[in-house]
Amino acid sequence: PRMLPAVRTDEEWQAVVFDEKTVRPAAEDLAARLGLAGAALRRYPGGSRPVYAVGDRHVLKLYPTVSAPDSVTEARVLDYLSGRLPVATPELVACGEYENGWRYVLMSQLPGIELAAAWPAIPRPHQDRVVSEAGEMLAALHGLDPGPLHAILGPADWAGFLAGQRATAAERQRAAELRDLWLSQIEGFLETVPLMPGRERVLLHTEVIREHLVVTPGPWTLSGLLDFETAMTGDRAYEFAAAGLFISRGDPRLLGRILAAYGRSFDPRELLAYTLLHVHSNLPECLSELPAPPEPTLDSLALTWFGTA
Repeated sequence: PRMLPAVRTDEEWQAVVFDEKTVRPAAEDLAARLGLAGAALRRYPGGSRPVYAVGDRHVLKLYPTVSAPDSVTEARVLDYLSGRLPVATPELVACGEYENGWRYVLMSQLPGIELAAAWPAIPRPHQDRVVSEAGEMLAALHGLDPGPLHAILGPADWAGFLAGQRATAAERQRAAELRDLWLSQIEGFLETVPLMPGRERVLLHTEVIREHLVVTPGPWTLSGLLDFETAMTGDRAYEFAAAGLFISRGDPRLLGRILAAYGRSFDPRELLAYTLLHVHSNLPECLSELPAPPEPTLDSLALTWFGTA
C-alpha cells in the first residue's frame, strides 16, 4: 500500500487524516500485521483522527506524526486503568510505531452505545442514574494514585501550566472567533477567580463528555469510558470544565447529581475559569450549543452553566 505521509501541520492534517483513500489501505495493512488480516474495518464517524472498528472485538486508533506522543499517553493510561474503575475501559492489546512517525494503539472494543447517541431515547429517571454513575466513576478515577503515570503525563509543573494558559486565554478565544463582548471580560474575570490548586494531583481524563461515555441499554447504565489520549495529572476541578459542560449540558439538576455522586461541590466561577484555561477550550462553540445566560457577563454565564439545583 501507499505510505502514510508525515503529518506535521494543520494543512497536512486536514489533507491526509480525513482522506480514506490514503488512510484506509494503511489501516488494513496495519491490522494484517497485527494478526487481524481479513477482519472488516469500519471507520468511526466524527473524531479528529482515524479510528476503526476491526471486526467486532477490536479498535485500531491511528495517531498522525504530530500527535504521536498522544498514543503513548493513551496506551500507558489504558494499561494502568485496566480493571480499576467501576466501568470498563478498553484493554490495551498492542501499541507501537507504524510509518513516517505515525503510531497506533490496538485495543478491545467496548460493548454498548455511545451516551451522546443514546441520550434522547433514555427515560429521564435513567438519565439521572447514568449521570450519578458518571460522578461515581470520576470519584474513582480521581481516587487512584497517579504517581506511576507522572513520568508520562504532563504537566510537570501544574501552577506553571495554569499561568501559561492564563496568559494566552483571551488570545486562544480570539482565535476561536469569540465576540468582543465576551473577549473583553476574560482577563478581568480570571483575575477575580483565585484558583487554589492544592498540592494534590489527581489523574484527569480531561474530556469526559457524552461522546466518550458508553451505556448499556435495558435498564440504562453507564458501562464504559473511552479516549485517554488527553489525560493529564492536575487539580480535580479541571475535570469538571468538560464534564460540567458536556455531560450535564447546562442542566443544573444533572450537574447537581454528578457532583453529589462525586462527593464535592465547586464554585461555578472556578469551573468557568477552568473552562477558559482548558487546553481545548472553545467558548464560541459552547455559547452556540448550551443555554444562554440571562445577562451577557461571565459571572452570569458561570451560574448558568455550572450552577446546581
